Amino acid sequence: MIDLLARNPSLSPEALTAGLTPSARFQGVRFENYRPNPDFPSQAQARASLQAFLQGAQVRPGGFRLFRRATPEGRGLYLDGGFGVGKTHLLASTYHAAHGIRALMSFQDLMYIIGSLGMVRAVEAFRGHQLLLIDEFELDDPGNTHMANTFLGQLMPAGTSVVATSNTEPGALGQGRFNASDFQRQIQGIASRFETHRVDGPDYRQRGTVSEGPLSPEEFAVWQVKQDPATFALVSHRDLNRHLLEVHPSRFTPMLAGVGAVGLHDLAPMSDQNVALRFVHFIDKLYDLGLPAALTGVPLNALFSDEYRHGAYAKKYSRCLSRVSELLREARAG
Repeated sequence: MIDLLARNPSLSPEALTAGLTPSARFQGVRFENYRPNPDFPSQAQARASLQAFLQGAQVRPGGFRLFRRATPEGRGLYLDGGFGVGKTHLLASTYHAAHGIRALMSFQDLMYIIGSLGMVRAVEAFRGHQLLLIDEFELDDPGNTHMANTFLGQLMPAGTSVVATSNTEPGALGQGRFNASDFQRQIQGIASRFETHRVDGPDYRQRGTVSEGPLSPEEFAVWQVKQDPATFALVSHRDLNRHLLEVHPSRFTPMLAGVGAVGLHDLAPMSDQNVALRFVHFIDKLYDLGLPAALTGVPLNALFSDEYRHGAYAKKYSRCLSRVSELLREARAG
C-alpha cells in the first residue's frame, strides 16, 4: 500500500514545464467524440469555432507554421461557460488536432510555473510555442491577472496563439457569465486579441442523474477489495488535509505518481479556506489523472461552508463537488 503522507516530492523548475499535455482522463477525447447538448447550440458552435481556429494550420517548405497570417501576432480564442459543459474536452481536443509546439495547462499551473521560474524564465520557456491552451482562466485575483497579462503580452505579439477557458467569479456577474468589457479592463491589451465564445448548458456530469453521496463503509470495503494493494493509497481526510498544507500544489501530480487508486475516508467539513482550496486542487489532479477514487464521510454539500460555496471561489467549489460526484459514481459502477 502506498503512503501518501510520506510523499513530498521535489520538483525542479524545468520539470514544471515538461509534460504539459492532456491528462490521462482526456487522452482519448477528440472533436469527433464531443457530445454537444442539442438543447444548447452554443456547445456545437464552440466546437466549430475551435476547428475553424485550427484550419490555418499548414506545412510550408522550411518548417511548420500553425497559423497562416500576414502578421506574426498570435490569435486568441476564449471559451466562457459554467463547469461541466465540456470546455476541457474541447481544449484537449484542440491540443490533439493541432500540430507544432504546444502546451496545455490549467491557469493555476501556469501561475505556479511563473512563480517558480520567474517571469523572464517562464516567458523564455514558452517562447517558440505555436499554441498555448489554458484551462479555467481566473480573474478573481488581481496579482494573478497581472502576471497573466504580462506573460501573454510578451508571447502573443511574437506569434504564440492562445485558447483559454474561463473560470470567472460568479459574484461579479450574478451567474458566473463572462463579460468581455470586464476582461478588457483586466487584461487590457491582451483582450483585443481574443475572440470570445459563450458555452451554455448544465453540468454534463449530472445529466439525467442525481448527485452522488459518499460510499457507505460497506460499499467502500467492497470497492477496496477490487484495488491492487501494491498501488492503493488509503488516507483519512483529516490527515490528507494536514499533509497538503506541507506540499506545494505544483507537486500534487508527482505525489500521485505510481498510485493506482485512492481511498479517502471520513470526509469532514472544512472551515479553513486555505485547507479547502488545497483539497479542491488535489481533487482536480485526482480527476485529471483518471485515478479511481472512493470517499466516505459527510454528504458532499456539507464539505464547504455556504460562505465559500457562494463567495469569490464559488466555481472552484462547485466544480470540485461535480467531479467528486463523478468519481463516486465511477466507484459504484466499478
